[in-house]
Amino acid sequence: MLLSTQNHLLLDVYGFEESLRILKSAGYDAYDMSLFKMFEEDYELNAADYHQRAQEMRTMADAAGLVCNQAHAPYGSSTGDPQEDKKRFEAIVRSMEIAAILGARIIVVHPKTHLSYITEKKTLWDMNLEFYRALAPYAKQFGIKIALENMWQFSDDKKRIVHCVCARPEEFKAYLDELDDECFCACLDIGHAALVDEDIPTCIRVLGQKYLQALHVHDVDYQRDLHTMPYTQRINWEEVTAALAEINYQGDLTFEADNFLCGFPKPLWEDATNLVVKVGRHLISEIEIKGRVEMRYEYNYI
Repeated sequence: MLLSTQNHLLLDVYGFEESLRILKSAGYDAYDMSLFKMFEEDYELNAADYHQRAQEMRTMADAAGLVCNQAHAPYGSSTGDPQEDKKRFEAIVRSMEIAAILGARIIVVHPKTHLSYITEKKTLWDMNLEFYRALAPYAKQFGIKIALENMWQFSDDKKRIVHCVCARPEEFKAYLDELDDECFCACLDIGHAALVDEDIPTCIRVLGQKYLQALHVHDVDYQRDLHTMPYTQRINWEEVTAALAEINYQGDLTFEADNFLCGFPKPLWEDATNLVVKVGRHLISEIEIKGRVEMRYEYNYI
């Protein structure tokens, strides 16, 4: 299991090459390429030479000894305006191509969520199946998997976090069952599951090893999408690691916990990154230890 993190914050502050040095020095095995700016026309990877720039980035990462294990497409995937959504679709396709050049096996693509889930669930279901099916040929062309992610949204009065597309584990699995294509998988955002009061171990078990192939790991207080380091808020990580061991999870552990760094002055960011890595190694160790115990119980039973 590789230990990885999104590079969004460090990329913005230090640039691509220096962010690689920081991550490698801290002890990461891999990085999750944050392609959040692909909707911005002046973003460097939207230039005509984006193939060359992506290959240069791949060369830098290879030299640094870091793998791009997964990537994150820009979000949100829709606005409801047909012309704007066409542009966004094209940017998402380009992000898939870039991620593949960087070596990513998986790219997380958010579902369309611009409508109210409470009142438009069926419309969103049909819309998202059409959306992901349209992306499937590109995934196969580029040799990359698309991971759906469990989402939340604000209530109509903007005062509460409520369920959204794929938030309920049964619906998440139903999307993947309906798409029925090996180019799709699930990225379970652990913090998002907590925010809508879904039981995280149940989410893990329902998706199972077949579908659960990527993670967004971060902690929350069950009220705000904090994206901070595990063990600093309220998620029960003993239960999370036990469930991942139970399904014999085969993916990587990828942090989306950049906000933890923001609590420190920038001269301490590298030290804070080192601590996040230690927490990641501990989580991986817990999964592996519990997995060995589970295997021993199965052997004794037999």
